[in-house]
Amino acid sequence: MANIASQKKRNARTERERAENLRFRSSVKTHFKRLEAAVQSGNAENVASEHKALVSRIDKAVQKGALHSRNAARKKSRAAKLASRA
Repeated sequence: MANIASQKKRNARTERERAENLRFRSSVKTHFKRLEAAVQSGNAENVASEHKALVSRIDKAVQKGALHSRNAARKKSRAAKLASRA
C-alpha cells in the first residue's frame, strides 16, 4: 500500500486507465461477435455495417492506446476475411 500522496494518485490514475483500456478491448470483442452473428444471418447489408463499425472501433482503440497497431491489423484482417465470406 502506498504511503506517498503522489504514488496514491498514480495508482488511482493507473486503475482508471486500465478500466478504460478494458472497455475499449471489450467493445472490440463485442463488435466482432456482432459481425459473426451478421455473417451467420447472411444479410449482406448488415454485415457491411457491422464490419464498418468494428473497424472504426478497432481504430479508436489503437488511437487511445488500448490495442497495439499490429494486433489491430490482425483483427481487421480477420474481420475482412469473415465479412468477405458473407
